[in-house]
Amino acid sequence: MFEHFDALVLARFQFAFTVSAHIIFPAFSIGTASYLFVLEALWLKTKDKTYLELFDFWKTIFAVAFGMGVVSGIVMSYQFGTNWAVFSDKAGPVIGPLMGYEVLTAFFLEAGFLGVMLFGLKRVGPGLHFLATGMVALGTLISATWILAVNSWMQTPTGFAINENGQFIPVDWWAVIFNPSFPYRLVHMVLAAYLTTAFVVGAVGAWHLLKRTAPLRAYTMFSMAMWMAAIVAPLQILAGDAHGLNTLEHQPAKVMAMEGHFDSHPNGAPLILFGIPNQAEKRVDYAVEIPKLSSLILKHGLDEPLAGLDTIPEDKQPPVAIVFWSFRLMVGIGFAMLGIGMWSLLCRYRGTLDSNVWLHRVAVAMGPAGFAAVLAGWVTTEVGRQPFTIYGHVLTAESHSPIAAPAVATSLIAFIVVYFFVFGAGTFYLLRLMARLPRDPSPELMEGPIRARGITPGPAHGGTHGH
Repeated sequence: MFEHFDALVLARFQFAFTVSAHIIFPAFSIGTASYLFVLEALWLKTKDKTYLELFDFWKTIFAVAFGMGVVSGIVMSYQFGTNWAVFSDKAGPVIGPLMGYEVLTAFFLEAGFLGVMLFGLKRVGPGLHFLATGMVALGTLISATWILAVNSWMQTPTGFAINENGQFIPVDWWAVIFNPSFPYRLVHMVLAAYLTTAFVVGAVGAWHLLKRTAPLRAYTMFSMAMWMAAIVAPLQILAGDAHGLNTLEHQPAKVMAMEGHFDSHPNGAPLILFGIPNQAEKRVDYAVEIPKLSSLILKHGLDEPLAGLDTIPEDKQPPVAIVFWSFRLMVGIGFAMLGIGMWSLLCRYRGTLDSNVWLHRVAVAMGPAGFAAVLAGWVTTEVGRQPFTIYGHVLTAESHSPIAAPAVATSLIAFIVVYFFVFGAGTFYLLRLMARLPRDPSPELMEGPIRARGITPGPAHGGTHGH
C-alpha cells in the first residue's frame, strides 16, 4: 500500500501522526494541573469540601492523561534518531541541550512531586500537599516552555553559527531560547491549554447537570469552566493576533498561505473568509471575501500593501490549502469558544447558568473543541513552515535519514496499530472516569454549601433550580 510513497513522505506522515497523538495530552495536562492547583487553593481558603472532592475526581484523570503524554512523548525522540538523523546531526548542538533541560527541570519536578500530589495528602498534611500540587503545575508550564523554545527556534532561528560540518552551534543561548517567536507562541499555547481543559471540565459539568447527578459538584465545575472560557477566550484572540503579526514579520510566506494571498495587493488586501485554494492556478476559487479587511487586521490600515506568494519562489512556498483551512478551523473554534463564554455570562446574569439546557448541551458538544483547535494550530504552524525544518536554512528534504521506505512504512504501521489500541483504550478509560462523578451527599447535609452558591435543592433540571 506504500509503493507510491518515498521514505521522506512516510517519515513526515509518521511524525505528523505521532505528534498529533502526543500534543493533545500535554495540552490537557498543563490546564488540568493548574485547575487542580486552583481547586486545592479554594479548598484551603474556604474549607468547602466540594473543592477537595473535585480535586480527588480530577487528579485521577490528570494522572492517566499525564502518563499517556509521557509515553507518547518518548516516541518523538525515537523518530529524531531513526527518521530524522540528518536534522538531529545539524541541529543537535542547539536542540539537544534544550530538550535535556526540559527533562532535568520540568520532568524531574513533575515526577518528584506527582506521587505526593496523588497519594500524600494524609501523609504530609495540607500545606506540603498544596506545595506538591503547585510544583506539578509549575513543572507542566516549565515543560511547555522548553519544548516551545525548541520549536520556536526552528521557526525563527537566532543566536547560532554554522561550523564547517554544517552544524548549528549556539553562540548566544539567550538569543536561542528567547528567539523572536518564542514569547508569542508560549503565551498562545498555554492559553490554548487552559481553554482546552476549561471546555473539557465544562463538558463534564454540563453532562452531569443534564444527567441530574451530583448537582453541587457539577455546577461548581461548570461555573468555574465558564468563568475560564469567558476570561481566557478574549485573551487568546488578542494573543493570537499578536502572534500573527509576529509571524508576518518573520515568516511572511506562512501568513500568505493562511490568508490565501497568492497575489500581492498594493492598495489593501481582502480578508478571504472561505474558498478553495488552487495552488496550481495561483488563486482561491469561489472566494468569499471582505475587501481590504486583511490589510486592516495585519497592517492596521485599509489601504496598506500586503505582499503575496508571487514574491516567494515556488519551491519555497508552503502547501496553501492545508494551512488555509487549518487556520480557519482554529480561528472558527476560537470564536465559538468566545461565544460560549459570552453566553455563559448572560446566563449567569439572568440566574440560569445551572438550568439552561441548551447551554449545557452545547457545552457538552464543545468538550473536544480545544483539542481540535490545538491540532489545527499546530498544523498551521508546522505545515506553514514548509519546506523547511529550520526556517530559511535547512529544507525538510535535506533533513531525513538515509533509510529505505519499507522500513519507515513498517514502523508507521506499527505505530498506527499500537496507538489505536493503547491510546484508544486510554481515552475510553478517561471518558469512563469523567462519567463517574460521585453523587452529592443528601440535600439536607449539603444545604448550607449549596445555598451559599445560590442553588436550591429540588426536583428541577439538574437537581437544582435558582441561580
